[in-house]
Amino acid sequence: MNVIPFLIKELEQEAKTTRKFLKLVNPDKFQWKPHEKSMSMKNLAVHIAEIPAWVDMAVNKDELDFSANSYKPTEVKTTDDLVNLLNQSEEKALAALQKINEDDLLQTWTLRNGDTILMSMTRYEMIRHAYSQTTHHRAQLGVYLRLLDIPIPGSYGPSADEQSF
Repeated sequence: MNVIPFLIKELEQEAKTTRKFLKLVNPDKFQWKPHEKSMSMKNLAVHIAEIPAWVDMAVNKDELDFSANSYKPTEVKTTDDLVNLLNQSEEKALAALQKINEDDLLQTWTLRNGDTILMSMTRYEMIRHAYSQTTHHRAQLGVYLRLLDIPIPGSYGPSADEQSF
């Protein structure tokens, strides 16, 4: 069984759902946080939009070393910027998945901070980790939207806002 077509299909489905959520993020609320320890809505939304590009990283690099790479979130000013960032991330991921072969998915990928190994897994597991991160953080964004009384779109079926009772 070839797994790559399923990874591509899942990526496309998750991006479609994520796009619905990002379209609801209003720049007027970019700095809003539900709690002092929470990310701002803008930082959370940018993070969500960038995650699909992790697939490209998992395919084209053997590791990510936080100590050797300083991360700076992509600057966005508008809702369209967020959606475009997601589109670009999805395109990178799709291109990476279309060029990899099944055996490549079994190679080791490592996340480290200098000499400290944070995670070591197969490329396949890293891709699945990225998908899980998308779902996790999109759910967080759903809570942010709910707290701001913005109707939530459904992820895996209709949301309470889309159902008629």
